Amino acid sequence: MSSELNARLLALLDRLEPALPPRFDPVDFEDVLAVGYQSAGVGGGLVPMQAALDQRFSDLLAMDRQQQQFRANAELFLKGWPCNHVLLWGARGTGKSSLVRALLTDYHDRGLRLIEFAKADLGRLPQVLAQLADLPYHFVVFCDDLSFESGDTGYQALKTVLEGSIASVPSNLMVVATSNRKHLVPELAADNLASTGDVRDGGEVHLADSINERISLADRFGLSLSFYQYAQADYLDICRHAYGQMAAQVDIALPKFDDQMAIEASRFAIERGGRGGRVAHQFVRDWVARWLMAQS
Repeated sequence: MSSELNARLLALLDRLEPALPPRFDPVDFEDVLAVGYQSAGVGGGLVPMQAALDQRFSDLLAMDRQQQQFRANAELFLKGWPCNHVLLWGARGTGKSSLVRALLTDYHDRGLRLIEFAKADLGRLPQVLAQLADLPYHFVVFCDDLSFESGDTGYQALKTVLEGSIASVPSNLMVVATSNRKHLVPELAADNLASTGDVRDGGEVHLADSINERISLADRFGLSLSFYQYAQADYLDICRHAYGQMAAQVDIALPKFDDQMAIEASRFAIERGGRGGRVAHQFVRDWVARWLMAQS
C-alpha cells in the first residue's frame, strides 16, 4: 500500500471516529450496584454509577402506607413471585425518589440492582432487557421524574415494555417510575372544550379514544402510590430526624431542636412553597451551616 493511500485512509478514519459509538465494557454486577443507561449515537450502554447507600427505609417518616405497600411488592419481586411495576406520583419533594434509594440500600445484599433510564432513552429499553434476562440478579429499572408532554410519543416504548409486547418482560425486572403527574401526561382544559366542539370545525370524532390512549400508560403500573404535602406535625418530625442525623455527621454538639427552630422551619417551608422531606433537609443544612458559621 502506498504511503499516500495509507495517509488518506488514516485521515478518513480520523473523521469517522467521532461518529462511531463508544465501546461499553461489560458490567460486573457483583461489584456494581447501580448503573445508568448512556446513549451514544445509534447505540448506547450501561455505565456504572456511584451508589451512596445513605438512605434507609427507617429514615423515611410519614409515609407508612406507601412504604408498606412498596416493600411488600419488592419482597414478591425478590422471591421471583408475581409483582407489579410501580408508579410513585404526587407532590415534589415528598420522598418518592428516596423510597427507591432506600430499596437499593436495604435490598442490594439480596441481589437487587438499579438501572436508571432517562425518558429520551426508553426506546432502547427492550434491547437492554434482553441482555439482563439471564443474569442472577433482580433489576429495578428506575425512571425518575417521568412525564410526557402533549404530542410526545415517547411513552409508547415504555408502554410496550410494561404490557402488550409479544416478547414477555423478564421475571427479574421491575419498572419503578416517579412523577409529579398521576397520569404522566398533562390533562388539558382544551380537551374538555374539544369534547363539546363540532367535528365540522376540525374536532376529533372519537376524542375520548385519543385521551384514553394518552393516559393509559399510568394504567400499566399495577401499583400506583400517591404522595402529598406533609402535615405540619409530620414535617417538623422530619426536620427533627434530619437534624439528629446532621448532628451525628458533623460530630459536634448542636443545640437542641426547640420551638424557635420549629418556627424557623415552618417559615422556611412557606418561603419554598410547601412542606416536604426535601425542604426539611434543606432547612436543616441551612440552619446548621449558619450556626457553625456563627461559632467560628
